[in-house]
Amino acid sequence: QGLRNHGNTCFMNAVVQCLSNTAPLAEVLALGRYRAPAGRAEVTHRLAALVRALWTRDYTPQLSAEFKNIVSKHSAQFRGNAQHDALEFLLWLLDRMHEDLGTASPAPQTRGPEEVGDPRWGGHAAWRGERCPHGVRDPGSEDVRGEEGPGLSSLTCPHCLKQSNTFDPFLCISLPIPLRQTRALNVILVLQCERRRFLRVGLAVPLLGTVAQLREMVAREGHIPPEQVILAEVSPQGFLRSLGDSEELGAAGEGAPLYAFQPPPARHPGCPRSLPASPGAAQPEAQRPLPSAARSSDCLHRGASGRVLLLLCNAVSDGHRLARFGPPLVLREERGTSWEQLQQSILGQLRVLLRAEVRAQAMGVPLFRIRLAEGMEPCTYLSPQDPHPLCHPAIDRALQLSGSGGPPHVKLMAEWDLNTKERLFGSIQEEAVEDAESVRLQQQAHRQQPSCTLDECFQLYTKEEQVRGTPG
Repeated sequence: QGLRNHGNTCFMNAVVQCLSNTAPLAEVLALGRYRAPAGRAEVTHRLAALVRALWTRDYTPQLSAEFKNIVSKHSAQFRGNAQHDALEFLLWLLDRMHEDLGTASPAPQTRGPEEVGDPRWGGHAAWRGERCPHGVRDPGSEDVRGEEGPGLSSLTCPHCLKQSNTFDPFLCISLPIPLRQTRALNVILVLQCERRRFLRVGLAVPLLGTVAQLREMVAREGHIPPEQVILAEVSPQGFLRSLGDSEELGAAGEGAPLYAFQPPPARHPGCPRSLPASPGAAQPEAQRPLPSAARSSDCLHRGASGRVLLLLCNAVSDGHRLARFGPPLVLREERGTSWEQLQQSILGQLRVLLRAEVRAQAMGVPLFRIRLAEGMEPCTYLSPQDPHPLCHPAIDRALQLSGSGGPPHVKLMAEWDLNTKERLFGSIQEEAVEDAESVRLQQQAHRQQPSCTLDECFQLYTKEEQVRGTPG
């Protein structure tokens, strides 16, 4: 049954309803099973009358008004019609009930260490009516004994294993609520599988985890070794950043969609390298993938004879901003490759997107500009006149800064003008990505409001924790 609001008394009504629905206390109050000195206990008597009326359905607004008046009489803090905190009023009301019933609520005591095995702790003597070694009086009457409790806090030194116990009588406990420990994160896998090249998967990542943990989860989803996974944020304008293993997962994937790249298998050292004659030509025998046992770092060496792993996005400029089109690419190129060979390799990756009327002989001139997408200022562009553009010192710096986790790599942006892009590719936009069932399941699971039991709150409250010491 509801209670009338007498002018910002919602805090008071909420507390009364809580006490009225606490079965042991409601029974004591409603049935008058409490002892009080004569001429005292005005607050407790009014509260008992109000609780009794709620359970017998005899409530009238006059009863709650009288309760408010008696509270104002005994506490200047709650006079008038100002708003107050419900918990603050609850603590005052319980303390007042202790005074009404002839006992004081336990005050904080000076606490000293107790050695492990002290027999005075057996069965918590103070709460069985015996003398408490810490000076806390017996709560006495049965009607208020259930409102108090003993708290035992143990502290163990991790070095000497000495244990110290402290005694804490409590009247109220503020329990923490267990929060969800994971969040849903979608990751787009860029796999070397033609049938399922781009796949978006949903993961439940730990809130306090690291990128290294995310790399392991992505590796399991893609069935690839963790050391082959490259994690990077890719926005509609291009690359933002790569993720290192030591980074926290807090903001991962929030700035832009998160991609996980699988490098192409490495060729055996010394294999000849030939490029297709045109973007539509078949892949030569020498470029067929080798077994997955080969690692991306096997052939990565300094100098023109080494090979470098490239992540590349294509973007078109309208004169003001860049807009990414087509899929992000993963290439493994010789450091000594020429600009024309690099351009042919990029177009070879995009051959299925090229218009049919495009001819190979039209590809002899530079079709785009290539710059490093590493956040460097000023922007570093590779020159078409450079006989070996991938030997530029900026490539070495980018490899050194690629971070821990995954093979070393360089992120590049191929910038196209609008006319050339339209002539070769038409109006294509970003890549088409297939959603795995896990995307829907994780979104559904994390959209639901998390629930917990009171027992789980107590378990979290009493959970052992490591206390950090201060340097002496």
